[in-house]
Formats: sequence, C-alpha cells, structure tokens
Amino acid sequence: MNEQHADTLANGDGLDSQSLLFVEELYAAWLTDAESVPAVWQRYFAQYDGQPGGIASPPQALLQRRDLVSEHQAPVEQPESRSLAEIDGSQMAVLQERVDQLIRNFRVRGHMIAQLDPLGQPRPRPPELDLAYYGLDERELDRPFSTEAIGGPQVQTLRQVLDHLQETYCRYIGVQFMHIDDLDVREWLQDRMESSGNRIELPRRAKYRILSQLSDAIVFEEFIQKKFVGAKSFSLEGAETLIPLLDMAIGKCGADGVDEIVIGMAHRGRLNVLANVLGKHPRQIFREFEDIDPELHVGRGDVKYHLGYSNDWETASGRKVHLSLCFNPSHLEFVNAVALGRVRAKQDRFGDTARKHGLTLLIHGDAAFAGEGIIQETLNLSELSAYTTGGTLHVIVNNQIGFTTSPHESRSTPYCTDVARMLQIPIFHVNGENPEAVAQVVELALEFRKTFQRDVVIDMYCYRLRGHNEGDEPTFTQPLLYEAIRQRPSVLSSYRDHLLNLGGITREDADWISESRRQHLEEELTLARSEKYVPPTQAIGGLWSGYLGGPRDAAADIETGVESARLANMLQSLTTLPDDFHPHKKIERGLELRREMAAGQRPLDWSAGEALAFATLAAQGVRIRMTGQDVGRGTFSQRHAVLHDVVDDHVFVPLQHLAADQGPVELCNSPLSEAGVLGFEYGYSLDCPDGLVLWEAQFGDFVNAAQVIIDQFLASAEDKWNRLSGLVLLLPHGFEGQGPEHSSARLERFLALCADDNMQVVQPTTPAQYFHVLRRQVLSRWRKPLVVMTPKSLLRHRECVSSLDDCATGRFQRVIADASADHSRVDRVLLCSGKVYYELAEERQRLAREDVAIIRVEELSPPPEEELRSALAAYRDETPVIWVQEEPANMGAWWSLRMQFGERLFGRLPFGSITRPASSSPATGSKTSHKLEQKELLARAFGGA
Repeated sequence: MNEQHADTLANGDGLDSQSLLFVEELYAAWLTDAESVPAVWQRYFAQYDGQPGGIASPPQALLQRRDLVSEHQAPVEQPESRSLAEIDGSQMAVLQERVDQLIRNFRVRGHMIAQLDPLGQPRPRPPELDLAYYGLDERELDRPFSTEAIGGPQVQTLRQVLDHLQETYCRYIGVQFMHIDDLDVREWLQDRMESSGNRIELPRRAKYRILSQLSDAIVFEEFIQKKFVGAKSFSLEGAETLIPLLDMAIGKCGADGVDEIVIGMAHRGRLNVLANVLGKHPRQIFREFEDIDPELHVGRGDVKYHLGYSNDWETASGRKVHLSLCFNPSHLEFVNAVALGRVRAKQDRFGDTARKHGLTLLIHGDAAFAGEGIIQETLNLSELSAYTTGGTLHVIVNNQIGFTTSPHESRSTPYCTDVARMLQIPIFHVNGENPEAVAQVVELALEFRKTFQRDVVIDMYCYRLRGHNEGDEPTFTQPLLYEAIRQRPSVLSSYRDHLLNLGGITREDADWISESRRQHLEEELTLARSEKYVPPTQAIGGLWSGYLGGPRDAAADIETGVESARLANMLQSLTTLPDDFHPHKKIERGLELRREMAAGQRPLDWSAGEALAFATLAAQGVRIRMTGQDVGRGTFSQRHAVLHDVVDDHVFVPLQHLAADQGPVELCNSPLSEAGVLGFEYGYSLDCPDGLVLWEAQFGDFVNAAQVIIDQFLASAEDKWNRLSGLVLLLPHGFEGQGPEHSSARLERFLALCADDNMQVVQPTTPAQYFHVLRRQVLSRWRKPLVVMTPKSLLRHRECVSSLDDCATGRFQRVIADASADHSRVDRVLLCSGKVYYELAEERQRLAREDVAIIRVEELSPPPEEELRSALAAYRDETPVIWVQEEPANMGAWWSLRMQFGERLFGRLPFGSITRPASSSPATGSKTSHKLEQKELLARAFGGA
C-alpha cells in the first residue's frame, strides 16, 4: 500500500466506530504474528512500524481523523469488484465494516426470517439481512473476511459467514437477545449459539424418548376424542411437542440440582400434562369424564381441566424431583403469581437463600401472554429481592389464535412475547414441529437460567387442531387457517419419518409404541368404570397435616394473651437501636412514646398492638412475612417497622433483632401492583401454613385491582380444590371525607363471598383486639383467610387505645357487649362495627343518652350468632336493635346481616338499620358534605330527624 492509500484511510472515508475496532484487532494480531492477517494489511501495518518522528499507530491515526457515521446507515453503492490483492486497505476496511454490520444485524433481526411457523405463513424479510443493503452481492461471497466476531476460524469467506448465520439464527430457532444491555450476557449467548450453530446432537436414546412421548401425547388425545365424544378436554393436539419439552426441562433441572418444580398452566393441554408428565393415573381422569360420583361433589369441586396434582419425577440418574401442578381457574394467567409465591415459600422453608433448588415453570397461551396485564406484574417481580426465586422458565404454547381471535386483532406487537423484553433476558422462538430444535432451546434456556438466575422465555410455535373446545367449530372464523391445519401431518408422523430415514428405528418399533399406549389406556378405562374403583383420598396432608378447614368450631377460639411483663420487655426491645444508628428526630420521639407504653405510663396505640403481635409470634419461632405498598413505614406513617439511618440510609428492623432463635421477619415494600403481589402472597401462604403471611393495601379500595385473586382463589379454593390458606389481608377502611376511592375497602364484596365459613372478615376497634386476632390467626389450628378492615383515623384516636393487660389476658372478642349499659333503662340498642363506634359513643355521651346501648360486632364472618345472642340476652323483648353503618345502604355489612337474621333478631328483637342512602359510589368527594352526612347519620341513630 502506498502513502496515498494510507492518507485515504486516515481520512476515515466510509468508516465508523466499528471499523476502528476492526483495525485495532488486526493491528494487535499483526504485532503478535504478521502472517495471521491478510497480505494487504501486512503491507499497510509495515509502513508505519518503527518509523521515526512520532507517527501514530494505524488505529490512532484513524481515531484522530475519522468522522463517525450512523449505526443504521443507508445502503451504499457496491465498489468495483476486484481480487483481494487489488483492493487497498481503505476499501477492505469498508467491506469489513459492512460484513460486521451484517453479522450484527443477523443477531438482532435473524429471528424475523427463522422458520418458526409449522404452517409456513410468510413473514416480511428485513432488508438489513440482504447483501444489497450493504452494497454487497454474490461477487463478494468467496472473498475472505475477518470473522473473530463470530468465533471459529479467524478468517472465513462471506459465503461461510452467511451459511453460519443462517444456521444459527434463521433455521428453526429465532432468538431475541440483543436488547440485553450486559455485554457479558450477550457474548455468553452468542458464544453458545454460534459455536454450535444453535443445534444439539441428540443420542439415539434421547430421540427414541422424544418419539415415545410424542406417541403418548397423541394417543392420549385420540383416545379421549374417541371414548368421550363431545366432552370438553381442551386438547393439546397440534402442540404435542409440549410433552417432550417438559420432560427434557424437568430432566435437566433435576440434573442441575433442582428439587422442587411448581408448574402453573391454564386448561389447554392440562389433562395431557397430568397424565404424561405428572403421572396422574388415566383412570382418575377417565372417572372425572364419566362423572359418576355426584355425591362427592355436591356444591364442591371443579372441572377436570382446572385441577392440580403433585408427584415425584425421577431423573435418568435416579434423582427425584417433586412436581406440583397448581390448581387454576379459567382466569388463565393469574396462577403465575401464585406459583411464584409457592416456590419462594418452599425456598425459604428449606433455607435455600441461593434460590437454586426450586423452579417455577409457567406454561402460557400466546393470546393470554400478550393480552393480560398480570403478565407484566409477574415479570416485574422477577428481580425484586422480596420476590425473586432464581429465574422462572416461561413456556408459551403458541397456537397462533385466541379462541376465535387472530394475532393481528389481539396484539400491537410482532410477537406475543414482546412484553418480556422489559427484562434483561433472552426470548427463544422455536418451531414446535422440530423436536430437536426444541431440545436445543430447552438446553440453552435452562443453562442461561442456571448461570444468571433470571427468567427465560421459550415461545413454541404450533397450532390448535380443533376449536377452542372440542364442540367448537373453528372454520366459522378462520377458514383458511384451518384448511392449512387440516392438510398438516402430525408432528409424530413427521418425526417418526425423520428417525426412520436416519435408521436405528423401524416402523414396527414406532407402531409398537403407539399400540402399547392405546392398550394401557384401555386397561385404565376399564378400571375407571369398574365398581371396585376407589376414589383417591381428598384428605389434607403433608405440610398441612393437623390443620383444619371446614366449619368453624372450638378450635378457632384459643387463648392468645401474653403476660404483661413479657409484653413490656418486647416493647422495650423494639425501641432499642444500635449505638451507631441515627434515627429521624420524629422517629426518636415515637420510640420514646413506645418506651412510655412499655413502662405502663401511656396506653398502647394501634401500631404498638400490631408490633407486639408480630414480636411475640416471632419470638415463638413463627415466620412473619408482610408485603404491600409502603408497608415498611406504613401508608399513614404509623408503623415505622423499617427504620432508615438519616446519615447513610442503611436500614434497621427492630423486629429482626428480638432473639437469636426467633422466627424470620420480612417487611417488604412491594411494587405498585395488587393482583400480582396478592397472588404471590396467596401462593406463599399455601406452602407456609405455620407462618403469618400478610398483604396490606395502601388504601382499602386498592384491593379492587386484585379481585380475581380474591374471587377465584382466596374465597373458593377450599370448596373447589380442598386447599387451605391462612393469608391475612389488611385493608384500611373508614369514612373520613377522603372521597369515594379512599373510604371503602368494599366490605360488602367480601361478605357476599362468604359462605360455609370460608373466610374470616373482622373489623377490630381496639389495639388489643387487633393483637389477639393476629395471634389467633397463627396459633389456632383452624386455617382460613383473614380479611381485616383496618383503620385510618383510629390509628391515633385518643380513645382507640388498650393497656398491656388487655393484651395479656383473654382472646379476640367476636362481639363486644356494652359493659356500661343499664339493661333495665335501655330502649334502643345500636349495633355497629369499626370507626363509627367511637362517634356513636361520643354522641351518646354528649346527649347523655343512658337509654341507648352500643354493641360492637368485631367479626362479621363467620357470623357471630351465639356471641351476639349472649350480648343481647339481657335486653327486654321488643327492644329495637338498629344496625348503624357509615356505608350506603347497598354497601357495608347491612344486607349480609339482614339476610342472616331477617327482620327480627332471634325471634324477639326488631331489627332495622341506619345507613347512608343507597348509592352507586361509596362516598362523597366533599369534606364538608361528608361531615354533614355524618352528623345526620348520628342524629338518626339517636332518634333524631
């Protein structure tokens, strides 16, 4: 190369930042071994080496003079094609730069032309994957270029580069990973994909196992269709590769040390997964189809494709992995958060702080993954310290349709998985009709999860052979799609033919596999229809042995007091901070007030009662886990359980420093999410029966955004699936003029869901009552969800206080009688619950109305019938009993009580109500209007107009 050519190169014509990197790499290689770089570069570098006068090295010279260009530059004109020997350094650098851009764009865009769809529907080809975009054409295919960027030989022809990129990124696997910011992670993925061509070599036994499992899947579906004509099963037909995919995933996880896998999935393919992955006996499934045991399910149970199951799965090496398939309602993706919470609880129970021995495996539908907001909420939990489980494996069964809705109608993105790009994780798209490509993706995805402990997504393209259910006609809405599906051979026949061509298996072998499976299912059906069939036991066992569900009984009423001296010591401990901790001045004042409470100089407020409940339970070894928005401080600045040093912001949690052998205490602020976080905590409670697991809403109305979790899991799981939970919901509730949204926790909705003693709904009015009900929740063996209507203004109300002695003796009082009433003088009894009691008591005192008694109903469900009867026993027959509530007439507890007790309480006391007028909105938005309404409510309660 002559000096003129060097000047051209130094001007930086056609170069950008990547060109400089290329020249630097070549120069470094030339310094080590001159023969390792092309001859033109040897000559170019040699002219600079060792020259006097401080001449810069070639890369430095480029850096000093070059002009940067856009990363996404427009296509450039093709330079005149010449042999390598005829091209000078500047032109070669330009060509190399274009090839490097081509390589990068295959990594970024290659997935867009991968052969993902079994139905072969065309997709547009991005122009940046064509040679012409870079000013290259076929004349350049045999020219050598530096290929250090893709591994292997350092120099390859453009043809070899293209073949390798096509094989790696555009065959049956498409990968989105270039959105990941961490260079080390991207290079880790590149190395593993490009070094293998994104292809796995399976041994014969692995191929045989895949064939066997495809046979299992298809024979099972065919058998169901034949034996139970017209019955809904939500078959897996068209997506049968899910079964070998799960088998490979579980096998690899087991080999990597995973002991527990919790699976969440909707109804599509669930029966097949139950039979062929979890090992549920087909006879049980067939019996559910027959539906010949009505006496077992009167008012109870669920459809067969919502049921859960658990079993041990054995790896090839004999290692056992416990599998749990979560029960799931038809709300599709809401089970995801539940499954995650279960895994976190299992990890915490076994001290798996490294998060290596438990895995959440979530199976999604494509339309649901793109359409349901719970997906984003769940993904957002993955890297948060209070919720992480070491990475979730997401598997999408991409049927390319949602009931009758096509992708172009159901999402605004190219892929159903695009929401997952919010995380720094790879997304693997794979053709479900190529089981060996699926095997490669499973291997790589789980290796990624193990290495980086992050979520990973496998988007398996397939199709749905039938309609949404077996009685549905899909050609009404997708005639062309289903014509293409009708002409498709099954994945089993395609893979069988592939193996037959390779040799090592005969058609007789393949036929024998299918026939033996059919025979086995026939035997199972005979057993299912036999009179000797014994239904499996529904008893609660395992972690839940010894805990009770069913109707409320004496087991629920236990002594929960703690001696006063111990309470005082606990409260004092909660005010003791490390010497080097610098609390906020207002916090210090609050701690001083707590010390006065401990000394008996001041009564306990609400937050002190809560802190003592937590502390005494933790000291007994009970695990405490509380999450929600702003729970560390408390929405109303009342809790201050997590203290921040004002100097360096490190935190101190007094509840974690009570004793060396205390139970773990977690108080974690959650993301601004209700459904996802409540679902997670519900799942956690399922595997933590002996702990106190709480979720607090910032305001009670926030629970509205988690209604699916409440309706479909919390309220009905025992009835549908025989599963118990002790989860506690803390919902601030009370009418203080804060408007419609921040007044009501919708007490009426919870009471409408209550039946058969399925949930506890309480509205305590004293710190001691709150203390006792929290302790009762753990110490009682009767396990039901607990919904607490917690206060706002009562947190600091001068009358809403308790003494240490109130917490030292007794138990939670379901009804608090009026101890001050003279029964002989009372001619009106007011029943109430919550904050309004204090307003009624104040008004009674102001009016000096000794003829009015006030009784507090502290537990609204299960109905406290006997306790209420006892509290009213001393009052004369025909004494009016009036329920007073702040809520409108169509809200609150009134209609539930009216339905329970009718127009007369216990047949002798007229029963009426005083409420706000019925309304479509919980409360007024005007503070002054609120005060006017409250004044009128109190006046009516005492007989005024």
